[in-house]
Amino acid sequence: MTRASDATAPAFDATFRAAFHDLLVWRRDVRHFRPDPLPPGALASLVEEACLAPSVGLSQPWRFVTVDDPARRAAVRANFEHCNAEALAAQPVDRAACYARLKLAGLIEAPVHLAVFADRSTDQGHGLGRRTMPEMIEYSAVLAVHTLWLAARADGIGLGWVSILDPSRLAATLDVPADWAFIAYLCIGYAVDSDDVPALERAGWEHRRHPDLTLLTR
Repeated sequence: MTRASDATAPAFDATFRAAFHDLLVWRRDVRHFRPDPLPPGALASLVEEACLAPSVGLSQPWRFVTVDDPARRAAVRANFEHCNAEALAAQPVDRAACYARLKLAGLIEAPVHLAVFADRSTDQGHGLGRRTMPEMIEYSAVLAVHTLWLAARADGIGLGWVSILDPSRLAATLDVPADWAFIAYLCIGYAVDSDDVPALERAGWEHRRHPDLTLLTR
């Protein structure tokens, strides 16, 4: 019987590394979706790959909730519209027009809605790595979202992260346990178009910082 530790680790050659770099460059926060459904089993496959993400103490605290019910989806859209109106009203005058032009959600067109939560009450992992930083549970779930995002892009599937939502209202809409912390509401489907430049940069909202500006030496 061969143990996993006896297996030969794969070699990631220059061709793979270049393709991986392209995957990072072309990963986008998608807002415009085609209504085409995903192939059968595609979402389950993405979630399975997301579960390969690292987690503190091997706690695997991520919890995925598919949102198919039309009434619940309508409630999520209403939640977004309320929060988005408040965000628009709070914009400074020189930013309000640009903000109003941004399409910040794909809640109507995207065929798949997936909510991600972190289970703060999980006993899995036996508390390892959480005594001084209990927020590592939430960070672990974020890593699962990022892993799913890259897996989706590699499959030619788009993902949009909707963050303009009231978390407590969203949790009530989906009727999840009280100990679950809301992490992300994801719209998943096929993108209308693709680009290697973030939409917010193309719209003039913000520009990507050079990596040298984020690297400090102490």
